[in-house]
Amino acid sequence: MSYRPIILGIVGDSAAGKTTLTRGIAQVLGPENVTIICTDDYHRYDRTQRAEIGITALHPDCNYLDIMQQHLSLLRTGQAILKPIYNHTTGAFDPPEYIKPSKFVIVEGLLGYATRTIRDSYDVKVYLAPPEELRTQWKVKRDTMKRGYTEEQVLAEISKREPDSEEFIRPQRKFADVVVSFYPPEEDKELNLSVRLVLRPTIAHPNFTEILDQGSENFKPAIRLGLDRDMGKPVDVLEVDSHATSEQVNELEMILCSELPHLRGFCSTQGNPEIGKLIGTTGEVLQSYPLALTQLLVAYHMMKAIHVY
Repeated sequence: MSYRPIILGIVGDSAAGKTTLTRGIAQVLGPENVTIICTDDYHRYDRTQRAEIGITALHPDCNYLDIMQQHLSLLRTGQAILKPIYNHTTGAFDPPEYIKPSKFVIVEGLLGYATRTIRDSYDVKVYLAPPEELRTQWKVKRDTMKRGYTEEQVLAEISKREPDSEEFIRPQRKFADVVVSFYPPEEDKELNLSVRLVLRPTIAHPNFTEILDQGSENFKPAIRLGLDRDMGKPVDVLEVDSHATSEQVNELEMILCSELPHLRGFCSTQGNPEIGKLIGTTGEVLQSYPLALTQLLVAYHMMKAIHVY
């Protein structure tokens, strides 16, 4: 191939929102340009074996990290892989799949930053860190509706996994270029989530100070930029309020996208209605402007990475 694929890592605990974020980023970049890899496919044991051994899927010893590492190295050089497939419905493994990388590769899963070699495979690294109460709600909803579990079974599994979440999953946050935390405002415990974006200086982020200054007073106070510390390190923090309007978000997106011609057609929910979509509690399709902006920002970094390497 005449190009090296740009690889994005999206890491977070189970039901942290990885698939929802990935879906919108793929829409921005064009689904035909994106290959999606799930690192859960690299489990070493099936569900029955894990129960017998007494190990959770979150533990590094329960995953073929060496093969994941090897496959990412191959994908980075444009080579195809024979990827395993873990079936979340049956808890067993399906036949492997031949994967040839597209222009962009999104790698999402639990242990995507587990080793230095794996981390070095990415151009952009994102970590999802919703409040644990919210993640629990999402996991119960997903696993009862889509995977056939009872609420009691899901809550018991979360409790069983907690030590491994604390030891192996959450520490990966420190390796991310962007930490994404969706959270509910006090008056609305489930829908209309706000987002807090921790922007580490490990990659060159857009100059949001300049962007917000360019915009009208329309941004205030729904979109805010400040300084903070994350895991002991100084960071910029961009917050988008749950009640930010389409006009406020679109104005910010259009300024953000002015550098990248490829993204201009997707710089609003009007340009691509798939951006910012999520499914509500009763199955209804909702539009989240904070989610839309987050998806666009990550896609922006992937497009910029083409010119960096």
